[in-house]
Order: sequence, then C-alpha cells, then structure tokens
Amino acid sequence: MYFEELVKGKKWLAVGDGPKHPVTGKRRQISRRGRTKKEAEQKVLDAITALKEDGIDESVVKKMTFEKLAAEWIHDYALTSGNKKNTIRIRKQEINILNKFIAKKNITEITTREYQKILNDLIEQGYARNTVKGVHVTAGLIFKYAIRVNLLKDSPVSGATVPKKRLTVEEIENNKIEEKYLEKEEIEEFLLAVKKFGLDMDLERFYLLAFSGMRSGELCALKWSDFNFETNEIRITKTIYSEKGNMKEYELTPPKTVGSIRTIQIDKQIMEMLKNFQIEQKKRRLRSRIPPEEYHNENFVFARSKGYPTLQNTLIERMERILKKTSIKKHATPHIFRHTHISMLTEAGIDLPTIMDKVGHDDMKTTMKIYTHVTKKMKKDASQKVQETFGDILNIGIS
Repeated sequence: MYFEELVKGKKWLAVGDGPKHPVTGKRRQISRRGRTKKEAEQKVLDAITALKEDGIDESVVKKMTFEKLAAEWIHDYALTSGNKKNTIRIRKQEINILNKFIAKKNITEITTREYQKILNDLIEQGYARNTVKGVHVTAGLIFKYAIRVNLLKDSPVSGATVPKKRLTVEEIENNKIEEKYLEKEEIEEFLLAVKKFGLDMDLERFYLLAFSGMRSGELCALKWSDFNFETNEIRITKTIYSEKGNMKEYELTPPKTVGSIRTIQIDKQIMEMLKNFQIEQKKRRLRSRIPPEEYHNENFVFARSKGYPTLQNTLIERMERILKKTSIKKHATPHIFRHTHISMLTEAGIDLPTIMDKVGHDDMKTTMKIYTHVTKKMKKDASQKVQETFGDILNIGIS
C-alpha cells in the first residue's frame, strides 16, 4: 500500500492491491481518501475485505446507472449469446423502453417494488403483453449479468411478474383460434386468386408456403442446393435478415431455433411446379443482358432479375394485393400459412409429433390450440356425417 498527501495536514489518499477482477482477471487497485493517513488506510482495507467477501466493488457500482449497465450487457450479449441480429435489435428496443423509466438511476437504488410498477405502467399504457414479457426477460438478463460480474448481490427483477391484462369483449371475440389459420375453402379461394391475379413468382411462393409450413424468412433464404427433386425433400438450414429491408444488404442466419433446422417432405405436385420454375429461371438468365459482374450469383430460388433474394416485405405486399381480390376478411400475413399448414396436416390425420417436426415449431402452445380445435371440429363433423348417413336407422330406434 502507498499513500499520497493530497492537502497537507488535511487529506490523504491510500492505494492498495485488491483481489483480481473475477471476469477479466486483471489486477485491481483500490483507492480511498481520508482525513488522516490511518483513516484512508482503514477505508482501503475495508473495501478490500468487502471485495473478498462478496466481490462487489463499491467504487464501480457507485457510478453505474441502469443505462450504462444495459449498454455493457447488450455488448456482451451480442458477442456471446449467438443470437441473430434481429433478436439483438429487439433486445435493444426493450432496453429503450426500460430506459424511459430508469436510465439515469443507480442500479443499487432500483427496487423490486419500483420495477414491478414499471411492468404495471407498461400494461396500463397499452403495451401488448408479449412486448411487456420481452421487456421483463431483457431486464432479468441485464440484472443477472450484474450479479455475474459482481456489481450486485440480488436482482430486483426476482419476484416481479408481468400483470395479466383483462381482455375486452371485442378482444375476446377477435381472438378466436379460427382467425389464426385459413379454412380449406379460404385457402382454396386464395390460391385460385393467386393463379388468376398473381404476379411473377407469386404462384410458386404461396403454394410452397401453404404446403410446407415454413416461415417466410426461411422461404426467402432458400437456394436450389436445398432441394432434392429425387426424394421430393427440402432442407431448411437458414433464414434471411435485412435490418433496413434492402435486398442488397441481407444476411443469412440460422433458423429461429435448433428444432427449426429440418428436412421436410413436399408434395410431388409442388416439387414439379418448382422444377419447372427452375428451368424457366435458367432460361431467363440466358436471355438476360445483365453482365456477369453485375449479377448476384448466389443460387437463390426466389431471386430478382439481378440475382438478389426477395425479402419478407415483398411477400407481405403481394399477399395484401391478392387478399383484396378475395372475400377473405381475416387479418392475414404470410405467417398464417404456418398455422394453416398445421390445420391441413391435422385434417389429414397426421399425429402431433410429426406435425411439430414438419413445421419446426417449438411453440407448442399455438400448435396445440390449432390441433385441438381442428380435431374437435373433425369429431363434430364426423358425428354430423353419421347423422346424415344413418339418420333413418337412428330414427327407427327412437320413433
């Protein structure tokens, strides 16, 4: 330990070696001031003792606001979590929501009671419950990191819960499971409209979405090397991401979850359609006057004229255009085809585990709701068919 007299006879600075930083392993020097040399020394010794016991460096914590902690965490999270850029972007948005309440507050002053009030206020302000759940998860990860790097002993997030929002009558009526997928008659009407009014690549894309259950990002990321026309299979190993929605600034990333990496069987008619589409695509390329150096030759299935992939926003725009040509009133985006495919497989008598494998769906909740609803409907329809077929015999017994 060494000492420095800051103001002669009035103030002393003592500096001593503390334990190494638990994360970085770097040497740490602890400095404290006192009115006397002995007082400064004792403060250093007390700080070193506290560090050895719980590892918390009070001098660092004293300057650590939530805003600074969140920025430190998101940097670490982006490097170590292995999550996609889109997930990182969402986490940053959730941090921005938290910063509206506690950005400049010291992390030691944030209590569970105060944090719970933040969650309550978000619900009262009209934030979707799923959004508030995401904020809650992010806050938990941030404070868990603070404990890991010895900035805090406990997390104020522990014990807090996302309040349940009471649904209005309108929300209940608009939240029917039937709204999440297209019925057989609706999918038939939509695909007929695609065939009649669709633009370039609409037919192939929407048929493949309807009969595969893949996500729109997975569809846009498909390359011809993912196809096996001999076995009628498609290998799904990636999804596409573009922060600015620019086809030239895209990134191919692993799918949403490990379970989303899969090989799926596709109906022969769909594969035949795509095989013809591939032949036509090659012919177009030969007829094209685009110089080779200007062509983005990455073998994308649904490529634009210069070879760049189409993005999800194009699918949304094309779907909105087609829906206007139909009588379908449901709020439908390309994601509805995942749920539609689940209902189609259920009606075809496919068991639930096989359906889960087909769509790469780790969200058991939504899948189960659709599966259960369609199964019940099938049982009801079966009873009705028995009534229609054997009604005369049934009436004999009760007449």
